[in-house]
Amino acid sequence: MRCYDDFRKKIDFQPRVAIVLGSGLGHFADSIEVKAELSYSEIEGFPVSTVPGHAGKFIFGYIGEVPVVCMKGRVHYYEGYPIGDVTLPTRLMKMMGAEILFLTNASGGVNFDFKAGDLMMITDHISVFAPNPLIGPNIEELGVRFPDMSTVYDKELQDILRRTAEENGIPMKEGVYVQFTGPSFESPAEIRMVRTLGGDAVGMSTVVEAIAANHMGMRICGISCVCNLAAGMTDTPLTHEEVQEAADKAEPLFTKLVAEAVKKF
Repeated sequence: MRCYDDFRKKIDFQPRVAIVLGSGLGHFADSIEVKAELSYSEIEGFPVSTVPGHAGKFIFGYIGEVPVVCMKGRVHYYEGYPIGDVTLPTRLMKMMGAEILFLTNASGGVNFDFKAGDLMMITDHISVFAPNPLIGPNIEELGVRFPDMSTVYDKELQDILRRTAEENGIPMKEGVYVQFTGPSFESPAEIRMVRTLGGDAVGMSTVVEAIAANHMGMRICGISCVCNLAAGMTDTPLTHEEVQEAADKAEPLFTKLVAEAVKKF
């Protein structure tokens, strides 16, 4: 892989945990004891994030004693990249040595029990609305042709997140995350459909990354920051600025939860 060869020429660091930061959650990287940084634009053949709130660089360092690589900003299918490019960073972090993938995102709450600013641990996902990243020839070195999806989100990591949230007095919801392609927000009818299907939060990322990581045998967990109630649930029009503002407010609790959990991985 061209990206991996180019990365190795520039960075000598082997992470154990890979963390992907969603919209408005980039300041979490400040909690890392940084050893190196690498902009996506410096990696040959690597897709570059174009979305406000996504800085577009890898950060390498330590949280406690755990070596981590952190994606400060991700790339999305709606930016025009093929789905293989969207999941390329996930595959690259696995090749770097990461065994665990910690996914985060900003989402719209579909569950009526949720409110803006809630943190939701992802217990499962629905992936039928975005292209499956495993379509096409299978790369046998990475994983099997038909990977099992029964336990994508690692039970032990979920237990660590629950325990960490309780120890630190951080309220945490749990639920099913649904990925749409974006970039338009979902319609009220689509949100009613998601609720009928059993979804609790909806967004424009994460699921395809989880599928790629599961294919490669990584252990996966995820936290979604519910930044607004989805279309049709309030009279307020949805905006990206609203998502970023809610993420900013939730960030201190999010940072505490993720950092303290990673120390236990």
